[in-house]
Amino acid sequence: MKKTVPTYELYGEKTGERPDFWLHCETIPSRSSLYHWEIGLHRHQNFFQILYIASGSGDAVFGDEVHAIEAPAVIAVPPALSHGFRFSRDIDGFVFTILASHLKVSPGERSRLGTWMATPSLTRLDGSENAAYIAATLARLAAEWESSRGNRTDLLDAYLTSVLVLTARLDERGDDRDDAAGSENEERVQRFEALLRQHGRSHWPAAAYARELGLSPTHLNRVTRAVTGLSAHEMIARKLVDEARRELVFTRASVQEICFRLGFADPAYFSRFFLRQTGMTPRAWRLTERERLGA
Repeated sequence: MKKTVPTYELYGEKTGERPDFWLHCETIPSRSSLYHWEIGLHRHQNFFQILYIASGSGDAVFGDEVHAIEAPAVIAVPPALSHGFRFSRDIDGFVFTILASHLKVSPGERSRLGTWMATPSLTRLDGSENAAYIAATLARLAAEWESSRGNRTDLLDAYLTSVLVLTARLDERGDDRDDAAGSENEERVQRFEALLRQHGRSHWPAAAYARELGLSPTHLNRVTRAVTGLSAHEMIARKLVDEARRELVFTRASVQEICFRLGFADPAYFSRFFLRQTGMTPRAWRLTERERLGA
């Protein structure tokens, strides 16, 4: 009979009803040494993992596939994937466990980064400038997590996003997934996202963004759907919802104050908008999320 692969939040620890962290960091030796340097097959249902292998060697097991680990390297493990590791005794580095719902891009989301994050990867850090930056950023991420300083969430998010984007680029070099039309559309979406960061709270309609980009509204929708799976209007709404979520969890501002900060004129309309996008009112979402995070 086939053995059931156990599910953990952190390897070897009992899984509770809800996670009490959105990011956890520890050294690889601190846990693997307890299990004779071998982490058996397991999965994390709601967590994405990044392992930074600074030195040492070993094997990464993804389902039935075994991949040799050669330092320095970054290993990315999507949620729900059966995986395990065999490490040499001189292994060194960090493992970061991240609540998948907290990530700015979800594994499997219809975008190049989302697609990359949906499958396991083992990326060797070569001598390039980007590889050096990835290694340094992961070390900074570990140090910042360990310091437990206040107001650090945005910084941790920035480190994580930088690592994911640059590692995906490093991993995909030379692939023939890159075509001219796809690259042009991705550049347009990046420019659209930059405009969203600049003007999102002014509640520009999709047509205004299309005009800034030199596109028709229909063409902009085609571009955003091709790259992200979302219409321009849906991307605008998602940006506002993401900002609202951050304000609700990481500030003590009232729902009315957050409403006005985000450019809404009517708190009742803001609550209806948030409910339509998330299935919960702002107050209910804040209470649920803070309870889950132990905030």
